Amino acid sequence: MPSRSGATGTSARLPTDHAARIMLADLAAVTVAMAGAQLLRFGLGGSSADLGEGPIPYALVSVVLGLSWWAALGLSGSRDVRVLGYGPEEYKRVTSASLWLFGGIAVLSYVFQLETARGYVAVALPLGLACLLVGRRLLRRRLIRERQLGRAIRTVLLVGASQSVQHLNLQLSRHPEAGYRPVAAYVTDPDTELEDLGRLSGGLNVPVARRSPDLDGVLAAVHASAADAVVISGGASLDPSALRQLGWALATREVGMVVAPALTDIAGPRIHTQPVAGLPLIHVTTPRLDGPKGLAKRGFDLVATLVLLVALALPMLVIALWVKLDSPGPVIFRQTRIGRAGEPFRMLKFRSMIEDAEKQLTKLHGRNEGSGPLFKLREDPRVTRFGRFIRRHSLDELPQLFNVLGGSMSLIGPRPPLPQEVERYDKFAHRRLLIKPGITGLWQVSGRSDLSWDDSIKLDLYYVENWSMIQDLMILFRTVGAVSAKTGAY
Repeated sequence: MPSRSGATGTSARLPTDHAARIMLADLAAVTVAMAGAQLLRFGLGGSSADLGEGPIPYALVSVVLGLSWWAALGLSGSRDVRVLGYGPEEYKRVTSASLWLFGGIAVLSYVFQLETARGYVAVALPLGLACLLVGRRLLRRRLIRERQLGRAIRTVLLVGASQSVQHLNLQLSRHPEAGYRPVAAYVTDPDTELEDLGRLSGGLNVPVARRSPDLDGVLAAVHASAADAVVISGGASLDPSALRQLGWALATREVGMVVAPALTDIAGPRIHTQPVAGLPLIHVTTPRLDGPKGLAKRGFDLVATLVLLVALALPMLVIALWVKLDSPGPVIFRQTRIGRAGEPFRMLKFRSMIEDAEKQLTKLHGRNEGSGPLFKLREDPRVTRFGRFIRRHSLDELPQLFNVLGGSMSLIGPRPPLPQEVERYDKFAHRRLLIKPGITGLWQVSGRSDLSWDDSIKLDLYYVENWSMIQDLMILFRTVGAVSAKTGAY
């Protein structure tokens, strides 16, 4: 049997050129940061740092610090294949490694009373971190394209009860950028009939085998499918002894094993593993957005919004004048939306429709292209000529910055729902009202108006359950690309 590995096999590992590109991009980013910090702080003239053993040229300090930074990124696991291509963990590790390195430099400078230029460090860290994150984002987009074409993919055998296998197959197939492609399934339901198996195989679009959950059966399925890894679902009905023996057998064949617990839509920061008496206990923390976290989010909203309002004051004035000249009616459109804890508020937008658009809505219900209570129409006759332009580029939402200043909205959050939408919520969907709605959010960077009602609710709930400041920054970063692409904007 050819050598394969769930973590380091030929199909599972990154292409050699991609791994090299990551290391080169990191090296280029820290080089730009070091060179930029030295030029901005000292200019073209030479300068030295007093590090206790006499003056040392800052050029040498830059080289040592740059190489240390590059090495710290590798030691932190930010180049690990398991974090590349999907999720925020890669960016978290890059940020954490950078902050720890410069934090360590600050501590050493204080303890040993080393004279280092504060301006040099103050430029190097933010410049380098920005270059690193931009470089990683560009490389991630390239990796995602490769994985969507079937390259740099880990092929997996799904093992478990039929319902669990279907759920795993659906989730993994929806996100090829994560690097997993189901190629076969091994169903352990003892009462699954042959006709049910045939329907399951057609639905999964992969071969499906059914046997009792024994070691030989799983290993035979691995051999038949030539999978790089085995994904065990929570309903696999394998006792601890059989699972341990399966792990040993797969390790000798250099096939990876992944256990997928029956936890869905829970992000990494909420999951903590604690080994107890040989048992990997999984702790799931309760999401909270109050106290220091709430203050941090509100503080970020205020600072970022004020900066955006200053930067966008002139463009917003131009848009306001154009709206007024393009069609009769007010410049600002005010609409009742539901905010945190179910409190209604008046959301502001640049008017993009004719003046009596709300009155004409009932005439267009028969042409509704949306699902659930959402009304969507790609070619809405109520949209003005200039309104179509500002909608396509999301410029009509800029006045919502004043909603953020007033406290009824946040920069990032769930989509602000209409009252009639909230009336359709079940008891779980109401959880999206635990935090303030946002100008942008996961729904904005995941398809906007192209999303179904269920997908929109699911994304909002995921955001509420797994909020983090890193995720907010990633959403802001991705919003620029989503607005530029104009996908789902109508």
